[in-house]
Amino acid sequence: MRFHLSEKDKEYVKMKGYETIEKHARDFITKRLAPANPANDGKQTPMKGHPVFISQHATGTCCRGCLQKWHGIAKGKALTDEEIDYIVSVIMHFIKEETQLP
Repeated sequence: MRFHLSEKDKEYVKMKGYETIEKHARDFITKRLAPANPANDGKQTPMKGHPVFISQHATGTCCRGCLQKWHGIAKGKALTDEEIDYIVSVIMHFIKEETQLP
């Protein structure tokens, strides 16, 4: 399955700007994925509702299982600041490719 941002998601990104979307991504990752054993792991990232959520599914950054499988980031330990930075950069790369804003 290939994931893409909807027109509504693209408009939201355009309206908020990349800087704000990146802050949202960092907040979601810090709260939902960074703990060693996140609540509802594997089910914590919705399939809709925010461009970051779609981007997480598209990039394999939606849960600790996908982070381990696709990015080699081990489960069972809290994410480091460097890992969080990496995950946010992957998400933002996808969003920028999808929106192609100036």
